[in-house]
Amino acid sequence: MASVEIPDIPREGAVALRVETSAVVVVDMQRDFAHPDGALYGPDAERAVPAMAGLVAKARRANVPVFYTQDWHGTEDPEFEIWGEHATAESWGAEIVDGLTPEAGDEIVRKLRYDAFYGTSLDHRLRVLGVRDVVIVGTVANICVLHTAGSAAIRHYRVVVPADAVAALTPFDHAATLRQVTFLYRGIVTTADGVSFA
Repeated sequence: MASVEIPDIPREGAVALRVETSAVVVVDMQRDFAHPDGALYGPDAERAVPAMAGLVAKARRANVPVFYTQDWHGTEDPEFEIWGEHATAESWGAEIVDGLTPEAGDEIVRKLRYDAFYGTSLDHRLRVLGVRDVVIVGTVANICVLHTAGSAAIRHYRVVVPADAVAALTPFDHAATLRQVTFLYRGIVTTADGVSFA
């Protein structure tokens, strides 16, 4: 089997964002993905919670809007043919995992597919708020995080992805996601600590 060489992925040590034009989007940090009893649990999602929580707290202190996406499926959703039943509307597994509980003022976007912009009010809400820079964290890196980042980029938002606050099923998937964000979408990869709001 041929080995795959991972290209260099540019990273920024510090990214200063304007409060007035920034938002944080926490993608699918739900029990079914980030809790050991979840239907599609990925240990990396649980590992990344502290980095995400620190970034969310920083955003709240600066009055930067925080959005949470929730995979939100009906009982006969065709996506279950791919992944099995998960994140069924109103279920235990569809709720946000402990450690990242939404607070008053945070917004929740319930989505039907991988992309948080597809069939939701996310783009409208970001534009109403004057957002230009979107910091995207969450799970799963090469699925819902990447589709959401790509959808943001093609809508001309600047995408910032803190690598330590994005969870993947494999190291390859994590690296491939960061490569696509920087190469294809011209986004910025940094760390949760590297993001500041002023």
